[in-house]
Amino acid sequence: MNQATDPNLSYRTPSVPDGARVYAVGDVHGRADLLGKLLQKIIADFEKTKDKNGANFSKNVLVMLGDLVDRGPDSRGVLELLSTNMPEEIRKNFEVIMLRGNHEVMMMDFIRGREDAYDWLGNGGMEALESYDIDPHGREVDDLRAEFKKKLPKSHLDLVRATKLRQRIGGYMFVHAGLRPGVTLKNQNPDDLVWIRHSFLDSKVDFGFVVVHGHSIRREPEIRPNRIGIDTGAWMSERLTALVLEGESQRFITT
Repeated sequence: MNQATDPNLSYRTPSVPDGARVYAVGDVHGRADLLGKLLQKIIADFEKTKDKNGANFSKNVLVMLGDLVDRGPDSRGVLELLSTNMPEEIRKNFEVIMLRGNHEVMMMDFIRGREDAYDWLGNGGMEALESYDIDPHGREVDDLRAEFKKKLPKSHLDLVRATKLRQRIGGYMFVHAGLRPGVTLKNQNPDDLVWIRHSFLDSKVDFGFVVVHGHSIRREPEIRPNRIGIDTGAWMSERLTALVLEGESQRFITT
């Protein structure tokens, strides 16, 4: 039976490549304050594992799982931090991978002028506009779009445009929302990767790797044999979570 669809297979123990450490950060949603705090905790974790010669792991990776923007008060601050104000320790020592969430998709659809622009405004886009000193209340969508395009720095737009849908590292697949069970990786619908919920969350199938995802809020990180969810609702809970992977170990850092 196909490995991706057989729920009776025994799950393997996942690992990241030798000499690598991965920090995966859940949904930030406009909480630049919490992201700044979590990055400092990640840096402290990185620093304390240096050996006596100052050497650390040969490869350190920071994966942002998407939904950087909306809902919280400072989407602008989040994009500014990640695009131009990343701490020097991260810039010098980490590979940084930015994944796309459904909120980045909605933001880009708004900028492009899709007819469903109100979807973004009603799902945290109003707060994002306010972070760019744009008053969204009682105004026409076309007017808001024009002002947003003027005020959105190119560095912020470039970062959002460059986000990826997924990233495989060792025995883990990093994606914003999840995967469609029973569908091969190359045939996954991009919409599912950023929007899927219950059919993925409820699935017990072995995907061939452990899926690390955000998108679906839980009070605590959710660890299952086939997936690890780390969206702890930072925008309202004050808890932004990072999963730390090295070898076969798994641990968490949180604000």
